[in-house]
Amino acid sequence: MTIADLLGRPSKLLLCFHAVDDSWPDPGLSMPASRFESIVSQLEQAGYRAETFGTVVKAPPGERLVAITFDDAFESVATAAAPILEARGWPGTVFVPTATMAGEGLYWIDPEVKQRHPTATRQLGREHLSALAERGWEVGSHSHTHSLLSRLSDAELGEELAVSRDIVRSIVGTCDSISYPWGEVDARVVEASRRAGYAAGSGLSGRFTWSDPMRAPRVAVSAVDDSVRFALKVSGAHWHLRGTGVWPAVEALRGMSSERDEAPAPWRQRAVALLNLFNLH
Repeated sequence: MTIADLLGRPSKLLLCFHAVDDSWPDPGLSMPASRFESIVSQLEQAGYRAETFGTVVKAPPGERLVAITFDDAFESVATAAAPILEARGWPGTVFVPTATMAGEGLYWIDPEVKQRHPTATRQLGREHLSALAERGWEVGSHSHTHSLLSRLSDAELGEELAVSRDIVRSIVGTCDSISYPWGEVDARVVEASRRAGYAAGSGLSGRFTWSDPMRAPRVAVSAVDDSVRFALKVSGAHWHLRGTGVWPAVEALRGMSSERDEAPAPWRQRAVALLNLFNLH
């Protein structure tokens, strides 16, 4: 019996990846293709079937469904991740920050990182996105400029959401879903996204609920997630905790651990070490 079996398995999973790139060793944004394939195999063996993000969000509980989503639209999504999924007949979902599609690179990545690892600058273009959509993938918005949307004025926020959605629609014909940049789920941003025409959305932090499709629960998976960490992240216990009032306190505790003006107490160090197994971002 596995850890996930002991802790239960949710009927629906929304997982967030970024790059699948053997030549870019960034533990937070990129993972080797072999690790990604291993994760997909584990999901398949556990009885999950992949559908697009919007489909899984709207599906009633019952059949085990998983949405394999990719933030930032790195080129490796098409060249490395898509073949692994399509070998099983599984679609994916990619969320695009539309301002950087002109070939200028992903500006929020440190310039030194881009210089050392040129693949960090390569983003999916219109042709890639059209091809993925034709193969059953969902293409959604990751805003226009990948800004922290909660810090924008109402007018700026509206433009970010509308421009990105219009660009995606011009490429693949539809854009119903959004991944909130930097993983942040903010009430004002959620309502603005709803008004802009989005029907489903998610971030990576905060308390989630299946009852509102604009606050769908999703967790990040990265190269630092070994088999134990991954099993914990996809366990029913973890997903239940994310929907309770306890979770904001969990995140507050994690935030306290990052303060540098004083060393955290030993009890806090131990608690944060355990919480970091879930590696939210």
